[in-house]
Amino acid sequence: MKFPIKTTIILGVLIAAGAIGYSPIRAYWKDRHQPKYRQAKVTRGTIVAVVNATGPVTPVKSVSVGAFVSGPIEKLHVDYNDEVTKDQLLAEIDPRLYQANVDRDKALLATRRAELKRAKALLEQAANELARAQKLRENDPTLLSDAEMDQFKFNHLSLEAQRDVAQTSVDSAEASLKNSQANLDYTQIRSPVAGKIIARKVNEGQTLAAQFQTPELFIVAPDLRKEIRIVAAVDEADIGLVLEAQRRKLPVHFTVDAYRDDLFEGTIFQVRLDSAIEQNVVTYPVVVSAPNHDLKLLPGMTANLSFEVDRAVDALRIPNAALRFYPERDQVRPEDRHLLEGDDHLPAAVAGTSDVQRSAADQAEARRRRNRRHVWVVDSDYLRAIEVTTGISDRRYTQLVAGDLAEDQELVIGNLPAE
Repeated sequence: MKFPIKTTIILGVLIAAGAIGYSPIRAYWKDRHQPKYRQAKVTRGTIVAVVNATGPVTPVKSVSVGAFVSGPIEKLHVDYNDEVTKDQLLAEIDPRLYQANVDRDKALLATRRAELKRAKALLEQAANELARAQKLRENDPTLLSDAEMDQFKFNHLSLEAQRDVAQTSVDSAEASLKNSQANLDYTQIRSPVAGKIIARKVNEGQTLAAQFQTPELFIVAPDLRKEIRIVAAVDEADIGLVLEAQRRKLPVHFTVDAYRDDLFEGTIFQVRLDSAIEQNVVTYPVVVSAPNHDLKLLPGMTANLSFEVDRAVDALRIPNAALRFYPERDQVRPEDRHLLEGDDHLPAAVAGTSDVQRSAADQAEARRRRNRRHVWVVDSDYLRAIEVTTGISDRRYTQLVAGDLAEDQELVIGNLPAE
């Protein structure tokens, strides 16, 4: 009888010990297998929404300087990067042929003027003879016959015509001289504007053949230190935001690879309507104007631009990761699980339906509600959904427009790996 009593006592003790230790063990086991989450706080601060694009740095205006006459380049007076003034001499074409033409036309003009002078003298002589004949005829009509009077009269008319022809020859010679002088002047290549030489395309001794095509000798960029332009290609999906930013005169910030630590600022000068299509993507040229006093921004550089399209100051900010988090069904409390079964409040990519698969009406409705989202907070053993209305976003945060959230509140942004 002693053995069963002892066994009973031992079993009782074991059962009691098990009962005492069950709750802690169960709690430990539950805690060990309870999902752990990465969390981030709701903060307060400034959000700046931007549209990013790239584009080349270009001068406000580049003037191509060419040659109107042909011939070998005799002298070059400027080089790359030289600052030039308006009408400054840039280069000279060998002027000998053109100088010879000028000398020839000067001699021809002198000849034509002498002929005009001779014609005028003969005309004056004929005019005097006609006047004397008329006077004699008035004194005595029988002294000169009608035939002799006609001879004086028509000789005068003939010499008048010769004078006019001589005058026309003088005018023609003067025009030829002007043409030759202009061609001679064109042998001196001068800058039409003040600016900076950004390209030189000729060398001394090079022969130009302007009769076939006007050769380009230099490219001059005026006011390069005052202002430069950047022509960025902006996607059609963002062009409406950029147009609104232009209307509100919001700034544009950009960087160039040559000065990685420098941040440059400009303004939207123009949104052009001549769209371009490349690989089925429609883009619009947007021209940005920026000062360039220290001449750091050189033509041809690639600028990485951020168009500021909106700004929210002292706003409650939701981490973007919290808006991207999508929990498993068994992690969510039962009353919120219906949110996981439809796509009323979820982006198309999360819901598994692309815009291509939706009707136009569904797409329009989804876009009208795109700012209604859900974030998740830990509530005991489950996650609880909080509906929020969002505003503008940057790469880290999204503005909280409406929703039951407070500053420093923790939001779930992901799952921690199981231990």
